[in-house]
Amino acid sequence: MQRTMIFIVSLFTLLLSYGCHAQTETEPMLVEKNSFTFTDYTTLGGEVIPEVTVGWESYGELNADKDNVILITHFFSGNSHAAGKYAADDVLPGYWDAIIGPGKAIDTNKYFVISSDTLVNAFPHDPNVITTGPASINPATGEPYGLDFPVVTIRDFVNVQYELLQSMGITKLHAVVGASMGSLQALEWSIAYPDMVERMVSVIGAGAMDAWTIMALEHWARPIRHDPNWNNGDYYDGEAPLTGVTSTLAMITQQAMHPVIMNLRAPKPEVLPQAALESVTNSTPVLDYLFASSATRAPLADGNHLLYLVRANQLFVAGHNNDLASGLAKVKAKTLFLPATNDLLLQPYLAKQAVTELERQGKAPQYEEIEGVWGHLDGLFSIPSKAATLKAFIEE
Repeated sequence: MQRTMIFIVSLFTLLLSYGCHAQTETEPMLVEKNSFTFTDYTTLGGEVIPEVTVGWESYGELNADKDNVILITHFFSGNSHAAGKYAADDVLPGYWDAIIGPGKAIDTNKYFVISSDTLVNAFPHDPNVITTGPASINPATGEPYGLDFPVVTIRDFVNVQYELLQSMGITKLHAVVGASMGSLQALEWSIAYPDMVERMVSVIGAGAMDAWTIMALEHWARPIRHDPNWNNGDYYDGEAPLTGVTSTLAMITQQAMHPVIMNLRAPKPEVLPQAALESVTNSTPVLDYLFASSATRAPLADGNHLLYLVRANQLFVAGHNNDLASGLAKVKAKTLFLPATNDLLLQPYLAKQAVTELERQGKAPQYEEIEGVWGHLDGLFSIPSKAATLKAFIEE
């Protein structure tokens, strides 16, 4: 099974996760995937999706009052598998296993922790992902939606999660915690349902997308749209645009990693390699390192789903109102922002903008930066360094 660690999967996940908590590999927290379906969902744009299905999983026990709930919202290329294992012999645990579990920063002895796959999840062909999106069957035609699927926003992801929680009788969230695209959802939760959310944690996140970040995200979309097999989104009866998807995943991987860690992991560039001198179409070991991994993952992804996720992120401004200030004015929750110092994708200034505005409004956001060499991926790999801060914030 694909374990995407925000655009990259590697054995480093296992090593870092197991190096940062006491739970042993022989005693994993076992979890199972569940499915939730509801009908007639109206998007923020006013269009109706006749049926929505998403996968979800949980850790810990829901108490009698149903007020010990922590919602985990996942990143762009992630899914609901935030912690634990589906089977004891799984190679990798969920992406935040280092901080979610018995006695950890998000303590499943105290809290009922729940996470769901997003609408239009990036990897709908992963057997452990359940999602509705452009690759799903349109009941009106009996064919995949393709680009007939309505454009969706971060608010739509939140609203689908709200329906899931309502189906379980959950009306109060002790906290919402998310990284990267998950941080956008966490912040949006505190605005869309301010009386429901008590605490909000934004990890490697932002309050709104600025022009530079919107442009950066567009580089993820164009390789897919320029792949001839994309065919304006109508490719489900033919060849998928895997060349474009591979390039997109490679771009995402590179932008998510800081040059320091990429240079440590990639092969050392050769000086004037013969193959590269012979033709501009020949590859090199450095390029093979980046693109070979992306090509392996590409069949589990879907080109249209990636395009829809890019657009949802490009459209994000907390509250989806006139501006960031009017959105943040609705926040009642305690807030904690944890950007990564060396993040080159969602740079710390994006989180600082939200913090500054909340302070201007007389609120008291907490702010700390995650130090590390991974760049954007420090929100996953270096999050144990903020375990004490996170635990104190959640339990205060």
